[in-house]
Amino acid sequence: MKADLALAPAVIVHEPTPVTVPLVFDSPHSGTHFPPDAKVAAPASALSTSWDAYVDELWDIVPKVGGILVEACFHRTYVDVNRSRQDIDEELLDSPWPGEAKPSASAKRGMGLIRRYALPDVPMYDRKLTVEEIQNRLTRCYDVYHAALKAAIDKCHAQFGQVWHIDCHSMKSIGNAMNVDSGQTRPDIVVSDREGTTSSAEFTEWVAGQLQGLGYRVNINNPYKGAEIVRLHGAPEQGRHSVQIELNRSLYMRESTCHKHEGYVRLHADLSKFVLALQNYVCQKIGIPGSAG
Repeated sequence: MKADLALAPAVIVHEPTPVTVPLVFDSPHSGTHFPPDAKVAAPASALSTSWDAYVDELWDIVPKVGGILVEACFHRTYVDVNRSRQDIDEELLDSPWPGEAKPSASAKRGMGLIRRYALPDVPMYDRKLTVEEIQNRLTRCYDVYHAALKAAIDKCHAQFGQVWHIDCHSMKSIGNAMNVDSGQTRPDIVVSDREGTTSSAEFTEWVAGQLQGLGYRVNINNPYKGAEIVRLHGAPEQGRHSVQIELNRSLYMRESTCHKHEGYVRLHADLSKFVLALQNYVCQKIGIPGSAG
């Protein structure tokens, strides 16, 4: 895990010139950087289990087909942009939070906006955090990421009248004690739209169907229903379709070491096929020529 990179950017936006198709993908949990103020106590082996390893690489075709790919550079345990800004775990704080705190069920399990646990019974910190520390993380990382993603989605929507957004993640092959599906084996891929509220049903089903057609076991909204990112950016009635995609890590890496295995090449190729099909789907929807490939 990379650490102490004070000058690392919070976000990288891979944007082609010009943007030729209203596709925005984002990878909020593939970053590895810990700013110097992190001072985590959890071992690197525990921190790596929260890392969406190589997810940004797996979707690297997106800018090549004319869409935008947004990726976070900071580690998701430092601040999780897929949580509400009010998802404050006050057990972490050395003084009361000055704003409104609305801890989620995830926060109560130690997986809120700021992680309390890296793994079950493995604390992130050996100290309490200050309000100033958390506010700094929100300003320097959380807000910057969301502003960049919103700008990309708004740009595509303004240019084309509609936009299709994929929020990209990876998941453990079996849920642990901090997860809602503890001990359960997970499918290859989960496609989520917060029970039909962030995307048209037709698009969600198209995504799942395409991935199934590539030979993967796909669930919709189980065990993941979609979190803060698709909630913020999905508004299908406005032509803004957002779905979350979770990839089972066992498809492409050894979970114990986070090293790629032979399945990585196949998954990368299949996801590239999926994006090419998605490019054509979107182009057909907005009435412009798609890819000949």
